[in-house]
Amino acid sequence: MIERVRVAVVGVGNNTSALVQGLALYRQSGSLVGIRRPIIDGLGVGDIDIVAAFATSKEKIGRDLTEAIFLAPNNFPRLNCDLPRAGVPVTKGLVDASEVQRVAAALAGAEVLLYSAPSGRPETARAYAAAAHKAGVAFINTTADPVARDPQLMDSFEAAGLPLLGDDLASQFGTSVLHNALLRLLEERGLTLVSSYQVNLGGTEDFRNLVENPDTKKRSKLNALSADDKVQVAPLGYLSQLKSQKVAHLNLEAQGWGETSVSLDVKLKVHDPSGAAGVNIDLIRIAASALRNGRGGHSAEATSLLKSPPGTAI
Repeated sequence: MIERVRVAVVGVGNNTSALVQGLALYRQSGSLVGIRRPIIDGLGVGDIDIVAAFATSKEKIGRDLTEAIFLAPNNFPRLNCDLPRAGVPVTKGLVDASEVQRVAAALAGAEVLLYSAPSGRPETARAYAAAAHKAGVAFINTTADPVARDPQLMDSFEAAGLPLLGDDLASQFGTSVLHNALLRLLEERGLTLVSSYQVNLGGTEDFRNLVENPDTKKRSKLNALSADDKVQVAPLGYLSQLKSQKVAHLNLEAQGWGETSVSLDVKLKVHDPSGAAGVNIDLIRIAASALRNGRGGHSAEATSLLKSPPGTAI
């Protein structure tokens, strides 16, 4: 029997709630609904154990992980599954780089550190990466903060035989994935793009944070689109009534044969944390497989799951 992947998570927000609940759901039901790759290098969706969790919220620290994921401001809905206690108390996350050693010690027994804290805190992201490196643990950066795009950091992980995956996951079926597919379709069918834009609205705390710290996220979205000046990304909007759902509006204006006009408007509505969990489940297994096989640095098979993989703009 294959050994389960031991994962530590940073951030006990909606994305972690979706992941933890989803793991329980798929183990109990055996369902394959919403699963992109049931098996990756012998690892199934249920072959993952969360062994440590870090957060900065005083209300969550010390609580069992399965309790903490339902505390406000989390608003991802309860899934239809039994959720036994994890036996994993939420640990105080690091405040600054001076606590790297403490976090590294708390990672004992973990194989993969999933960094799922809010974007816009690059120093914190790098400090957790340093803790993972010190502990001999693979690191996944799901945020738009540049970590895997740092050549020196990537070189250090590669030399140590530790996987470093990032930056900024591309949601399972999100705005960037859909927008990019539509832009490629225009090109493949011979239409000439005139202009295009996307608008994203959401109700999670991550959206609230990104409204206040939008720069790295906007750059990452443009990376995902390989965008020129004809494609614009509007600033993110936070609407609390949307809760864990995201609403996106896409517009494409183009010209076809004889310079006649073509116009397309699309509305997308998804649960944003589900889109993250649907990708994180693959990134975790890719990282674990690479670690177990001594392959450090970036894994090429993770590239399509990321908005800003190594080599893209910061």
